[in-house]
Amino acid sequence: MDTALPIDGPASSPARRTGDPQDGIPYGEGPGGDASPAGRESRGRPAARWLPAASALVLTGVVLRLYGVSVTDTAWFAGYLLLGLTLPGVLVLRALHDGRRSLPEEIALGVALGYAVEVVVYIGARAVGAPLLVVAWPVVVYALFCAVPGLRRHWRGAASRPKAPVWWSWTVVAVFAYLLVLGALTFFRSYDITRPGIWAGASDMLYHLALTGELKHHMPPTVPMVSGEPLLYHWFVYAHLAASSWVTGIEPMVLLLRLGTLPMLAGLLVLVGVTGKRVTGSWAGGALSVAAMLFLKPPNLYQGPNWVFTYGGLQDTAWTSPTQTFGTLLFAPVVLLLLDLLDRRRHGPGRWILLGVFLVAVMGAKAIYLPLLAAGLVAAIAVEAVRRRRVTWPAPAALAMTAVCFAFSHVVLFGGARLGMDFAPLSLMRWAWAKLVDPASFAVPSSGPVLALAVLYLLCWAIGWSGAFGLLSRRGVVLQPGVLLLAGIGAGGLGVALAFDHPGLSQLFFLMGALPYLGILAVYGLLILLRETRAPAVAVALAVAAGTAAAFAIPALGGVTVPVDPGRPVAVLFQPYAVLLAGAALAVAVLAATAGVRRACALAVVALMALSVPGNLHERLTLLAERVEKGGLHQGPKPASAQVMPPDALTVLRWLRARSRPGDLVATNVHCQWRLPAPCDHKRFWVSAFTERRVLLEGWAYTEANLKQWRSGESNRHEFWDRERFAANMAAFATPSSAAVRRLGERYGVRWLFVDERRMPQGTSMDGSARFRFGTGHYALYSVD
Repeated sequence: MDTALPIDGPASSPARRTGDPQDGIPYGEGPGGDASPAGRESRGRPAARWLPAASALVLTGVVLRLYGVSVTDTAWFAGYLLLGLTLPGVLVLRALHDGRRSLPEEIALGVALGYAVEVVVYIGARAVGAPLLVVAWPVVVYALFCAVPGLRRHWRGAASRPKAPVWWSWTVVAVFAYLLVLGALTFFRSYDITRPGIWAGASDMLYHLALTGELKHHMPPTVPMVSGEPLLYHWFVYAHLAASSWVTGIEPMVLLLRLGTLPMLAGLLVLVGVTGKRVTGSWAGGALSVAAMLFLKPPNLYQGPNWVFTYGGLQDTAWTSPTQTFGTLLFAPVVLLLLDLLDRRRHGPGRWILLGVFLVAVMGAKAIYLPLLAAGLVAAIAVEAVRRRRVTWPAPAALAMTAVCFAFSHVVLFGGARLGMDFAPLSLMRWAWAKLVDPASFAVPSSGPVLALAVLYLLCWAIGWSGAFGLLSRRGVVLQPGVLLLAGIGAGGLGVALAFDHPGLSQLFFLMGALPYLGILAVYGLLILLRETRAPAVAVALAVAAGTAAAFAIPALGGVTVPVDPGRPVAVLFQPYAVLLAGAALAVAVLAATAGVRRACALAVVALMALSVPGNLHERLTLLAERVEKGGLHQGPKPASAQVMPPDALTVLRWLRARSRPGDLVATNVHCQWRLPAPCDHKRFWVSAFTERRVLLEGWAYTEANLKQWRSGESNRHEFWDRERFAANMAAFATPSSAAVRRLGERYGVRWLFVDERRMPQGTSMDGSARFRFGTGHYALYSVD
């Protein structure tokens, strides 16, 4: 007799379902909780339960110290994170949400709630000119929870709580360690905080740093690179970084490039793992959901990197996009709360208050999640209306709250701007054509190749998410409100990625935001298939091995190297997938003859999901090896020619930050070429990033005034729209005179001039036109008196 894989899940424990017994989600404690063997083992060995967290902290401390963060900065940040965010967040959470939670879930939710409240409080504190008032909220929380008798009990927490199995905790820690080490070997080495000159050409990170400085000193914020331009962007994460800098005294650059992202990643992994456990009904499902969030993506079945299809996800954006990471963390509690609220038995007012707080936080942290959430809620409402001919109130109420937040963000925070998004169906596929087939040509392919690439793109994702098809085997499961919510979020993300275009491919952030929840559905469906077919553990292990082997064998058998020869037909891109499908069909046919059709299909799904994991890892290792070979990871001193920004420039900019007022305006000739007829690459943000001061005119690429001129298929290099300001700024440096400098002061309020003397015409000097204050090398500062 076969030994079936012991997968816990809703099929084995129908009593755990809530609501209608035909469609309830297993929101109960499930296997691995208090009553499970794993739970009993955890209670019996309390030290073992803390070992994963302790190991993660030690590893984090070692990595931070190796990459330039002082022990003092780490200690101050950890103290603020614990006392200023986590503990007050946990206390408020316990008072508002009386559900039973494991300790990791409670801490992760507390951190997220701490972030959400901190940002709102800091906005008010910064607006009245007292940013350190942000510490008032944890102080008030502590005072209330000490003084009010009814709140004192929350210091102790629940008397009985479900225990996360130790192996589940180790899984989360292992994934966190992977992200940390990967970030250290790539991001940390590239963005050396001790030598910012080597990465000062990285426009995105300078942009993030400049906005952190802006939120540190101003409310409401504007675009610091172009004085007076409204900041129509997701800026709540910069408010958090600014608040952290005020309280701890840590440099914004250290917070942005090292410390700030770490607790966000840890909290997100825990919350995704808890959400996976909640949906699937098993701790195993939760652990697999954490891994799925990172690794269940299209496999690379070509020879050579294929990041066109495989790009996207936490390991690609965790460090480079703080807005995405922050927004993803704050959105995770929204999903958890809605899983409870859609359960029709958990409608306590505290949950609705928390949902409102997190929706407001998401609104300013990463508003892309609001339309995705609306899509999920609409799907749940529509199916319920058709099945039951009525709609219960929680889903419409949540949809109304989402709509209000989205309207506020679009009208108030973003001023009705489209932020570069352009409706252009399948534009992503046209861009993919240039990368995969014809990188040397800008010719736009006809609709046939574009549609072919779209089919291939969907096929690639179907491989990674193939487990989700298992949901179709049980009608009651696929129609559950929670499953429909996650499926709607996923469909919305994929739909936006294929229907819109953006000059920075930002439409992909919608899809990346949906990946954790599509991964949970894939894991849920896989567990259902394995449980119903009682697949033997040995057979499952062999299927995993077969998928892993196929990830390396198919690129060789398919024989396609990207980019392909433009003379070959686009159909050549389908060759590796034809090999894959033929091999899968053969394997299913053989297994069906001996083990049955359903079990054969289940094992095929296991192999397909396993296929995507080593394919992605192999591509990342290949890219990492290429960077090592090119010296991209070199930590030693670099020659002066490799310095994007000379050390002299940083010295002068830091001098200006130390001796000027936050409201002072700076003018500079360091932003791009000076010829208007040929627009330059206007992504130079040195001055605003390293001085924390506003600049009259530096780089305008990311402003709404520039983005609204862009249309799909065009270049995003546009002339500066205010010709008068551009001419006045240019005249002060190209033909310096007292009158030209005085005009900048009187007309625009400029107080300082940051000059790259190499960019000035030969024989000209700023001396005599403004008062010299400081300089070194080719860089100098002048004041406008």
